[in-house]
Amino acid sequence: MNIDLTPENLLIQLGYPVNDATLEQMKRIIANTEGFDKFAKHILTLNDEVKRYAGIVALSNSKDYLKIKCDSTDPEEIQAFREIVERWSEKYKVALEKVEGKETYYILGHR
Repeated sequence: MNIDLTPENLLIQLGYPVNDATLEQMKRIIANTEGFDKFAKHILTLNDEVKRYAGIVALSNSKDYLKIKCDSTDPEEIQAFREIVERWSEKYKVALEKVEGKETYYILGHR
């Protein structure tokens, strides 16, 4: 099954309401993320995987990027989250930026 990854469908799949504000933000994120189309279909799989460790793929409130975030305080869950994110990044050649002092990464684009 193939999902057409329109901005609307991405918002729905990530659990966001589709309204003017979220739709415009997602469009900015896609435009701002180098080579987004090369890895976009794998974002949903990443989101499903990190959910097991209190993680999500989300819209950033401060930058026009998607972010991968872990809210767990369990060291084993945090380590598993990191490993999933690192494997995903390597496999799909996605550049990430780690946020200092947090278990959060911005998805910058294809490298």
